[in-house]
Amino acid sequence: MSKAEDSAEAAAPSVAIHVDHYNNEVEENSKLLGLNAPTPTITPSGQMRKVKSFTDTHRIHDVGAASSAASARCLRPYDKPEANAYPDGSESGTNYGAPSMRSLASIGMGCTDGRKMVIRRVPTSPTELFHLVRPPTPPDEDTASHESCEEEEEDAEDHHLKPRRPFWANKIQFVLACVGYSVGLGNVWRFPYLCYKSGGGAFLIPYFIILLVCGIPMLFMELAVGQYTAHGPIGALSQICPLFKGAGVASVVISFFMSTYYAVIIAWAIYYFFTSFKSEMPWASCSNRWNTPQCWVPHHNLTKPNGSQTPTEQFFEKKVLSMSDGIEYPGSMRWELAACLVCAWVLVYFALWKSIKSSAKVRYITTTLPFLLIIVFLGRSLTLEGANMGLRFFFKPEWELLKQSRPWVNAASQIFNSIGIAFGSMIMFASYNRFDNNFLHDTVAVSLINAVTSLIVGIFTFATIGNIAFEQNTNVKDVIADSPGLLFVVYPQAIAKMPASQLWAVLFFFMFLCLGLNSQFAIVEVVVTSIQDGFPDMIRKRLVYHELLVLCVCVVSLFFGLPHILQSGIYLFQLMDYYAASLSITYLAFFEVVAIAWLYGVGRLSRNIKRMTGRRPSFYFRFCWLVATPALLLALWVASLVDYTPPSYRQYEYPAWAQVLGWTIASFSLLCIPVYAVVVVMRSPGKNLGEKLRNSIRPTLCECGIDSCDICYSESEPPDDKTNIN
Repeated sequence: MSKAEDSAEAAAPSVAIHVDHYNNEVEENSKLLGLNAPTPTITPSGQMRKVKSFTDTHRIHDVGAASSAASARCLRPYDKPEANAYPDGSESGTNYGAPSMRSLASIGMGCTDGRKMVIRRVPTSPTELFHLVRPPTPPDEDTASHESCEEEEEDAEDHHLKPRRPFWANKIQFVLACVGYSVGLGNVWRFPYLCYKSGGGAFLIPYFIILLVCGIPMLFMELAVGQYTAHGPIGALSQICPLFKGAGVASVVISFFMSTYYAVIIAWAIYYFFTSFKSEMPWASCSNRWNTPQCWVPHHNLTKPNGSQTPTEQFFEKKVLSMSDGIEYPGSMRWELAACLVCAWVLVYFALWKSIKSSAKVRYITTTLPFLLIIVFLGRSLTLEGANMGLRFFFKPEWELLKQSRPWVNAASQIFNSIGIAFGSMIMFASYNRFDNNFLHDTVAVSLINAVTSLIVGIFTFATIGNIAFEQNTNVKDVIADSPGLLFVVYPQAIAKMPASQLWAVLFFFMFLCLGLNSQFAIVEVVVTSIQDGFPDMIRKRLVYHELLVLCVCVVSLFFGLPHILQSGIYLFQLMDYYAASLSITYLAFFEVVAIAWLYGVGRLSRNIKRMTGRRPSFYFRFCWLVATPALLLALWVASLVDYTPPSYRQYEYPAWAQVLGWTIASFSLLCIPVYAVVVVMRSPGKNLGEKLRNSIRPTLCECGIDSCDICYSESEPPDDKTNIN
């Protein structure tokens, strides 16, 4: 063996070379340049040669059997070399300025994930070899390490294709995306609605308990999984634990259903936004053509008559929705709302058509501006007469209600909806992070902002409700029925009494529109990212342009949302929200924790986190993942089934066939987990069911074909250390 080959065997990066006759030519070029650089060694069969990590560059494994499965996909660097970790005593593991993995990939010779490298061609000229050995300018680590590989993979004619996994341009974009989702419809629309429905103060106690036991630990876990795997929910869970790939599919199904009716809320906001430009607020009086004799304008010390409605209630139900008498009476299409719905999806499309590159820029406005307006409305609401009545209802719990399961189930639903847990949004956002991002800080920041914003929104909502109760001379809990339209009834009534009410109405509904778009961006991005991860080849061949994929998702979701703007649409809206987003979410979250904390293992996940952040997660996180979180989730799921009550809209009771329709909607997500589990077990290798089951829970994070791969386990720690929380 020549000196060049000895050098390559000792220190060269892993390479995959498929042309045997280039060996001699490379050696001659190296001698011609007078360089003692390591030369790639080519096996006679053209098989792939790999190393496990930067710290093991002296150990080359022949894994030709897996060469066909290991694609030239580009991931982020996983580890950084330790000082003096190489046999030759150098810090780089090479001699005389040998090429680094990053430099090889950066000049288009191949692609690296930080642990292994694939070179798709060999230098054939002295100049090309010189640039290979001594790259002129290394790429910027923050932005080019991932996208450069992806760009080289594309042909010149495919330059329009979006890189499969780009980076956030900076940390602020990632935090704004997470905060924008949590401080969206989940806080401003759902939180007041569920809190009012659950008895006010009795809702806050389970809300904060579930936030500490489930919310923060699961958010930290999902960010870790997304950042480590660099995939959306389906791809991440299929690599962590193939048996529960269905949990990732279920989260995407729920996100799709939510995108169809969340867009309807945005359409309502757009309708109110444009209506606010009128010289007189149409919801301020009973003199409009849609008003009925039951319309009653609130006056102080006058009790609200039985069966009467305020102008804001009638505007929402009679004018905006034109409600029918039930879901069995669909009625006609509300064409004004249809136009607003199309407008909503147009806004979503143009914010997402360039993936995070476009949506991140939009969030600079849609996330920051609403915070300013929320503070303004908070100050205004606290000055209203009767605000103390609403605040007392909001903060003073009725302890008897805590014995019921409904406040606990609603609190869990609110936590998951607002933070995005089990919906796939946070896994998807984290998949665009750099590998060494410290997401513990992000977890604390997002959780804290979410909790504080929920309290602020609750304060100004219930202060406003207290003012309405004061004017109507009634109790806070009897002010209005607990319907999804609570926001569109309470706030317009308070705004109508403000000076310059048109200006305040425009600002409020613009704020609400921004918050709704933030939530919708995250939900739709989950669907788009999951389709890209699941069918990359089909997307490139059939749709070609990334913009076409986003367009297809938006158009399909638009058509699924049209039934919600029929005259019976509000009943279907309530049905979807009850079965798709509330009933299924604790079930899905439980199996997600089981897959990651129990089957993949708390110990293994802790090592992954240490590899990314330099620190193992605290005992609090490990205990919650292993014991507290799954126990609480299981208890909530069982309680929701035991105390199940059919949904209702005010006094309207849904017919039996509508409840069957609701359970059918829920089954699309509920059945994903067992169905996919059966399919994965049947397809897993093994001679009997036990072997198939063991193989189905084996992580597939690494595709290199090496047993005990360093990506999956650390050799210094046993691979079967799954549940150690110490």
